[in-house]
Amino acid sequence: MRAVVVTTFGGPEAVEIVEVAVPEPGARQVRIKVAAAAVNPVDAGVRAGVFGGAGKRLGLGWDVAGVVDAVGVASGWSVGDEVVALAYGPAKPLGTHADHVVVDADAVAAAPRSVDAVHAASLPLNALAAAQALDGLGLEPGQKLLITGAAGAVGGYAVQLAARLGVHVTALAREGDEEFVRSLGADRFVSGAVAPGSVDAVLDAAILGADALEWVRDGGAFMGVIPGAHPESVRGVRTGAVEVAADGARLAELVALVDEGALTTRVAETYALDEVGKAHARLAEGGLRGRLVLVP
Repeated sequence: MRAVVVTTFGGPEAVEIVEVAVPEPGARQVRIKVAAAAVNPVDAGVRAGVFGGAGKRLGLGWDVAGVVDAVGVASGWSVGDEVVALAYGPAKPLGTHADHVVVDADAVAAAPRSVDAVHAASLPLNALAAAQALDGLGLEPGQKLLITGAAGAVGGYAVQLAARLGVHVTALAREGDEEFVRSLGADRFVSGAVAPGSVDAVLDAAILGADALEWVRDGGAFMGVIPGAHPESVRGVRTGAVEVAADGARLAELVALVDEGALTTRVAETYALDEVGKAHARLAEGGLRGRLVLVP
C-alpha cells in the first residue's frame, strides 16, 4: 500500500510516498481503509523535525475517516463499520496519510451520518483538542473566555463547545471573520490590537503566548495548544497546554454534536494522496479557513 512518510526533515519537498506492507491489527485494534485524512499543522511540524526522530521513518497523518476492513481480537468493531479515529503520535512509523491505518479500538468512533468522509476527517484532532482544552480550563457557566484564533480549526470548535457550556465567549480573529465566529456562538468579537478586557480564561489557539496571558484576570486560567510552549504562570494564573489524547468515547460525543448540527466541520480543499506535497505547500502558505484533506 501507499504511505506518506518523511525520512529527512525539511519543507514540503521532504514528504515522500512509499510502498509498504498493509499493516495487520493486533488485539483490541482495527484496520481502517482510509477514505479521507486531514492535513494538520502538526504534520508540518513532524516534517520539519520539530518533534525529533532524526534517522527514523516517520508516518504523517493523525485524522482518519474510513471503513473498518480488519479487526483484532476483542476490538468491539466489525468489518464494514464506517468510522473516524485519531491516530496519536508524532513519531509513529505509519500514520493516516496512507491507504490503510491500524489504530487502537478505543480511539475509534462511528462516523457522522450527516457529513461525508472528507468533512468527517476534519473532526478528530481539532475537535478533541478543543474539547480537552476546555476540560483543562474547567470553566463554569457565566464565566468569560477569550479564544484566540477563533476562526481556525481548533478555535472554531472551541467557540461552539464553550458556548454550549454557557460560557461567555470573546472571539479574537481577523476582521473579516466576525460574522462567522458570531455564527458559532461568540458573544463578543475583537480583532487586531484591540484589547478584549479582563477575562476568566484564555484558550490560545493562535499561539499568542504571553501577550494573551496579559488579558487573564488574577487567579484565572490559560490553556495553550502546543505542549510545553505555554507561558509561565504570573499573578496566580494557572497555565498549561493541551496534549490531545485519543479518546473514542469523547470523539463519539463530538460526532453526535456534528449530527445535531451543533458542530460545524470545514474543509478548505481536497487533494489526492499522490498530491500530498502540494497539500503541504498549500498549508505552508497559510490563510486557510478549514482543513486540507487527502483522499487516497
